[in-house]
Amino acid sequence: MRRHGGAEPGWLRGAPPPRWARLLPAAALVLLALAQVATPSTVELGFFLAALPPVAAFSYGALGTAVFAVLVLVLLGVHSLGVGAAGTVDLVNVAAVGLLGVVIAWVRRRRDAQLVSVRTVAEAAQLAVLPPVPERVGPVRCAGFYRAAQRGTLVGGDLYDVRQGPYGVRVVVGDVQGHGLAAVGTVAALLGAFREGVLDDPGLAAVAARLDRRLVADAEAAGVRHAEVFATAVLLEFPPGEPGERIVRVVSCGHPPVVRVRGRRGTELVVEPGVPLGLGLAGLDPPPVAEVALEPEDLLLVHTDGVTEARDRSGTFYPLLDRLPGLLAVAPEPADLVNELWRDLSRFTDGPADDVAVLALTRPGPLTGA
Repeated sequence: MRRHGGAEPGWLRGAPPPRWARLLPAAALVLLALAQVATPSTVELGFFLAALPPVAAFSYGALGTAVFAVLVLVLLGVHSLGVGAAGTVDLVNVAAVGLLGVVIAWVRRRRDAQLVSVRTVAEAAQLAVLPPVPERVGPVRCAGFYRAAQRGTLVGGDLYDVRQGPYGVRVVVGDVQGHGLAAVGTVAALLGAFREGVLDDPGLAAVAARLDRRLVADAEAAGVRHAEVFATAVLLEFPPGEPGERIVRVVSCGHPPVVRVRGRRGTELVVEPGVPLGLGLAGLDPPPVAEVALEPEDLLLVHTDGVTEARDRSGTFYPLLDRLPGLLAVAPEPADLVNELWRDLSRFTDGPADDVAVLALTRPGPLTGA
């Protein structure tokens, strides 16, 4: 499972700055000094050097910035060098600016260290909620990607999981109302309930009812109406059985259809949809369970509406089924396909504005017991 975040440069998130950012202040120092020496004495360029320590503070620590400040003072204070002809008052001002640069560098380094620590803890917490899916779960091969709409986060309002239990391999892909960090708590609750259902519930509809009860209970505990905390989801089950028996059971709770890829053509599985989770209706009116026969080469593409509802600048929705043949011609393998799908979606929309989750599932070999 690959995760794709925003395009924000690493050095803006607390990582070490690139080499060009560290070389820029030194290059500017040399060029300004040479330019001053080469120009007539009536043209004063040396005082531009005073701005270099604050600039260096964004690439160097306090010690490195202090070195730049001292070099500027030497160049401006030693008249024989021919760079500047600063007086005492001017040198005091330059020294004050250099000291300010040192303070900026110290504050920036301390902030960067805190930012790295916070991001490390946040990423660990988010990965605990939504760990990467392994390449294989029982007889099912998995590949996919997840991209949260909110920059700087690994988890948003979409969810996925693939688990093996006594009733086979079960899959959930869902989309919680809302996105970003506000939806993470609901995502965690649904995944916890799903993992319990994989072990305890003999039927796929019972798993859906469990997820529905979890959302209803959370809404009541928070003092909000059921309709304010809901999610769409699709559940799949690859049951254990005799070798050669190839079926998948599907339950849809208001979620976009699963796409079956056969050859280089994708078709949506016709499944009677149930109501979204969180409305308190799954236990009263269980969603229908569909059984779909699979061929050995079939691939199931399960996605959230962040794919099919993504739009380009003209407002056109992303045509997933129409673009699948071209994607499969370039990337026939599941892992390559989901990566190519992400790249194509990013080019089509200049970066999707909603959470996006995609899973590609295949069962290449004979079905074996769970």
